[in-house]
Order: sequence, then C-alpha cells, then structure tokens
Amino acid sequence: MHAPLSPQAPAEALRAGLAELVDGLPPRQAARATARLIANYRGDTPTDAPVLRDRSDVVAYAAYRMPATFEADRHALGALADAVPDWTPTSHTDIGGGTGAAVWAAADIWPDAADAPDGAALRPVTVLDWAEPALVLGRELAARAPSAALRAARWRRARIDAALDVPPSGLVTVSYVLGELAPADRTAVVDAAAGAAEAVTVVEPGTPDGYRRIIDARDRLIAAGFHVAAPCPHSAACPIEEGTDWCHFAARVSRSSLHRQVKGASLAWEDEKFSYVAATRPRPAPAAARVVRRPQTRKGQVLLDLCRDAGELRRENVTKRQGPLYRAARDTAWGDPWPPREDPAP
Repeated sequence: MHAPLSPQAPAEALRAGLAELVDGLPPRQAARATARLIANYRGDTPTDAPVLRDRSDVVAYAAYRMPATFEADRHALGALADAVPDWTPTSHTDIGGGTGAAVWAAADIWPDAADAPDGAALRPVTVLDWAEPALVLGRELAARAPSAALRAARWRRARIDAALDVPPSGLVTVSYVLGELAPADRTAVVDAAAGAAEAVTVVEPGTPDGYRRIIDARDRLIAAGFHVAAPCPHSAACPIEEGTDWCHFAARVSRSSLHRQVKGASLAWEDEKFSYVAATRPRPAPAAARVVRRPQTRKGQVLLDLCRDAGELRRENVTKRQGPLYRAARDTAWGDPWPPREDPAP
C-alpha cells in the first residue's frame, strides 16, 4: 500500500495519483483506449455490459475523464454546501461512481468531516459500480488520498439498475450515470437515491439531453419531498421553455498530457460543460438568483442573465454607478449566486 499523499488537498493529490498511473501505461495504448472509450462510453450502454473492460481501459478513462467529473461534482457539491451551511453529510454513497471522482470532490468540500483524527468516527463512504476494474483502480487511488474517510471507503460491485439497493446515507451522488441507463432504470435509481438520502446531487453532461435528464430527476426529487438547493433558487417549475434552451454550467479543467495527445490540443485547459441538481430534505437557503449564462462585460456595465427565486428568468444590468455591486458583478462568473453571499465574519 502506498503512503498517503498528504498534505496535499484532494484536487492536487488526485492529479498526482492519476499522473503516476498514466506514467505506467504506454502512451499509444493509452491514447487508443481513450479514443475508443470517448466514442462509445457515454452512449446507451446496457447496464449488464460495462464498457470499461480491463485495467488499461480504466486507467486511460480515469486519466481522461476523472478530472472533469471531479470539477463538475465539486461545483455541484460546493453549491449544495453553500445552500445548507450548517449541514454536513454523516455518510456518502456514490452510485455508479467508477473510480470515485465524486467522493474525492466531497472530501474537498467537507474536509473537516472527511479527515477525522485517528480513533474518531469517520464518515462512511461507499462507491457502487458494475465495473470491477474501475472499483479496483478507485480503491488504489483512494489508498493514497489525504482524506482518512477516502482511504477507508468501501468499493462495492453492484448493478446500477432498478434492483439497486442504496444504503441509508447523508449524501447520495449520481454523476454521469443516468445517460447510461434505460429509462425505467433511470427513474428507479433516482427514486432509490431519494429514498436513502438526506441530500442528493445528480450531475449529467451539459447537453440538451443531459439537461432533460436533470429536469426529470429534479421533478422526482421534489415529488419525494426534497427541496432544490442548487442551482435553481426555487423548487418551482424550470422557467426555460422546453426546446428553446437548456440550463448548464462550465468548470475549468487542467488538461493532462494525455488530454492534449488524444485531442491534438495545445491549450493547457478546457471547459467541462455540465448540468446538475442538488436537493435536500432539510430546508435549504438557496441563492436569491443564479447566473445562468456567461456574464457580458461592457464599458461601465455588466449584463447578468439570472434565474430568480420567483421562478423566472431575467436580465439585470449592473452599472458602474452601483459601486460595490458593480465591482462584485465584474468578479461574478457563470453559475455563481447573485448577489454574492456575504463572507462570514472572521
């Protein structure tokens, strides 16, 4: 067993662990495996036939996709934490978690809960996935994590379908999974997550189809008694007219050498587009509004497209005359709450 990668934060520790894994895989083999997996992994995959067939598949895919999934999950979980600041998950189950990006992201958002001192009770962490090679690699990565809860995580093989048994959990995450499931399994998995959890986050690709799956999951969570914590500032119907647009966000991801090799890219980063919903049984304090498009900065003004707590879309023009609010608008990014939440007093 490797020594933990302390004192790095989870993000840096994860990057280091993935880089070490890829160093042991021949570059051409990694590039071929990644290209093949990109072409078919996120399509309509039978739930009884995992695409990640062996270790080279899993290493290549983890190196290529895990950083992006981590950043999307960290964004969603960070928004959840902002909406319920006094709540901390007492346990975490990641459905279809593969190599564990979401549990790494949770350890980054709630580090105090994740890093209980030796002898203290750790937050139980369970990753459920059908692909045994992914679970094996996830366990290896977690063994080197700075989080004691991650190092103690359980990696359990399970079919992600209508028969899935989800243990009672403070937090359940479902990331980039629903698009791989048949419709009946998709609704059953969301219902199982709702039945087991105090809080649920669901993340999907930031495409019209991914957004539609998020809306369906959001509706089911609300029907199960949950309140939407993020990104929506309300639990009413989505104000976007179906077929005209879709709600999604972007997270900046550092490209590894494998990213650049597979894509023939020169930039050191790319933007991961994703849609998500975070919902809780405890009543959250969601943002008054959420920036749903990239802000437009013009001379002396910033245009913000907002989804507001009244359940409506509205554009707000923040001008230089508004002083501190204008300066805040210039620093506001796509996906941020508006107005900015006040920093807690020291």
